[in-house]
Amino acid sequence: MESAPPSQKITPSDEIMFRDLPKSTLNGFIGMAIHWLAVPAIFLLTFVLYAAGGFGVALGIILQIVIGLAWFLMFNSYLIINPNEGAALQFFGKYSGTVDEEGFHWLLNPLYEKQKISLRIRNFESAKLKVNDVNANPIEIAAVVVWKVVDTAEALFEVDNYHDYVQIQSEAALRAMATKYPYDIIEDKDVGGIALSSHQEVIAQELQISVEERLKRAGIEVLEARISHLAYSQEIAQAMLRRQQASAVVAARSEIVKGAVGMVELALEQLSQKNIIELDEDKKASMVSNLLVVLCSETDTTPVVNTGTLYQ
Repeated sequence: MESAPPSQKITPSDEIMFRDLPKSTLNGFIGMAIHWLAVPAIFLLTFVLYAAGGFGVALGIILQIVIGLAWFLMFNSYLIINPNEGAALQFFGKYSGTVDEEGFHWLLNPLYEKQKISLRIRNFESAKLKVNDVNANPIEIAAVVVWKVVDTAEALFEVDNYHDYVQIQSEAALRAMATKYPYDIIEDKDVGGIALSSHQEVIAQELQISVEERLKRAGIEVLEARISHLAYSQEIAQAMLRRQQASAVVAARSEIVKGAVGMVELALEQLSQKNIIELDEDKKASMVSNLLVVLCSETDTTPVVNTGTLYQ
């Protein structure tokens, strides 16, 4: 006996997804001409039937009622599509196609339910989210996402409300990305040397890819995603400001010392080359000490006149 084949697991890619199906239509003005030319045809038909008498009168009345109702119902067949706009058509709950060509259209079926959707570019700015970066520092972050609908059927039928979907998924992608990187580079162990505050282009590209990956199921294309607000949370903002100030002071001191050493080295070298004065090791040490004090001091130095010798 052959064993039953194992059940296959359905993956998201195997699921049936709605995609735009182009719907053919007639020019709206042609449809309007046909629509209004039907009026004399109806009167002519009913006149012939009434003239026949007998059963023709009853048939004429029935046809006049039916055709009259159909004639008024045909007003629902007209559809105007503006630039960058699409309309999804449904027939008693079943998706029938999409009309996205701008202009005046006439649908052959007046019973279509029409749902319009804008295909224009839109902006979404998230709220200021409070998250922890990769170093567990609480930060505030927000982003601006530029997006547009590229598939009308997916946007209407794959998600319940595509506006809410954009908001929630964009903020989720922003939270996930903020936890992967530090606010700024503190130590060499930080992820790949990439920080939220100093690598804005890299962060923007990754955020755009992440948001678009989440929104493509809803037929939405992300044109740009960029951080609009980034700051430490209030509870650690003062401490981080002092750390940044200390780093700046250390960096400035380092530059001052580096320049002072170069100037001292140049002074000793020129004194030696021009034979202005002979300096032994003790005099050189004293001169270096005095020059470094003068060059590295934050305040003006007060000279001390030595009336004796260096060895007294």
